[in-house]
Amino acid sequence: MSALFQPFSLKSVTLRNRIAVPPMCQYSAIEGRANDWHLSHYASMARGGAGLVIVEATAVSPEGRITPGCTGIWNDDLAEAFVPVVQAIKSAGSVPGIQIGHAGRKASANRPWEGDDHIADGDKRGWQTIAPSALAFGPGLAKIPRAMTLDDIARVRQDFVDAAKRARDVGFEWLELHFAHGYLAQSFFAADSNARDDIYGGSVENRSRFLLETLKAVREVWPENLPLTLRFGVLEFDGRDEQTLIESIDLTRQFKRAGLDMISVSIGFSTPTAQIPWGPAFLGPIAQRVRREADIPVSSAWGFGTPELAEQAVKNEQLDVVMIGKAHLANPHWAYAAAKQLGVERASWTLPAPYAHWLERY
Repeated sequence: MSALFQPFSLKSVTLRNRIAVPPMCQYSAIEGRANDWHLSHYASMARGGAGLVIVEATAVSPEGRITPGCTGIWNDDLAEAFVPVVQAIKSAGSVPGIQIGHAGRKASANRPWEGDDHIADGDKRGWQTIAPSALAFGPGLAKIPRAMTLDDIARVRQDFVDAAKRARDVGFEWLELHFAHGYLAQSFFAADSNARDDIYGGSVENRSRFLLETLKAVREVWPENLPLTLRFGVLEFDGRDEQTLIESIDLTRQFKRAGLDMISVSIGFSTPTAQIPWGPAFLGPIAQRVRREADIPVSSAWGFGTPELAEQAVKNEQLDVVMIGKAHLANPHWAYAAAKQLGVERASWTLPAPYAHWLERY
């Protein structure tokens, strides 16, 4: 029997299989508001048979958007715009999740198909970015952010809490905090981007403080029976990987003690000079180490897009849930195709009943 198509339970939530659609930015919101594109996109992902569908990185404040086209959840009106999306995901039998985050020094960027760089100074579409320290992402590559004050840190932490409340109130059942990819939380943790000399910088304990404080604050408002997860860059591929991974696993243990239910293992992306060994399922062994040493369920993305690789990742206990991204964009019914390829009996029943009925009967 296929390991990939076994149910997975976390808290009171049960996924119908181990397949998830990860957050993939659509850059199509207007002033942070989700619209018909998002409804169509996420409905199609859920109809395809994935057990979990996580809505794209959604900003906890206007300044936290990656681009002007990113979704937001910094007020009740923006939150309400997600209600049809949540309902569409649920109606197709998937669990609706959302990732909330703050882009930090990588914010105020053009959409990928419009340059994928920072919006030029003086362009009214852009805004002042903030970060732990006034350090650009790389020499000549980006604008210099404003170093955050202690008041800024407290404000952003509360923004995460308020966003979590809104996500809860509109019906999301799975919450992921974006602590990866060189965005704000990751840039606190990464020594390359954090040059502070106060309680939020210097030692790994201090560099971890914002992440832990934010997780604990969100844990207080997110329902205990629903999964609280986060995506975390556990290494940078910058030549210091073993030390970084040791520190990341130790922090993951602290996350677990603070109430984290699952971690999505990813890359830090905190430096433009990283030498990432891209390849099929290349994060599998790293995720397995985090899973084993931190004793916590894990997921991951990046290169698990064939049914065989996804199946082996679960079967070999590297991952509990497999994030299938680009392959879902190419084929929203990836789960159905995978079930057929893996020889799952009555593979069509990975799809909602109105689809399965026709595929089975005729």
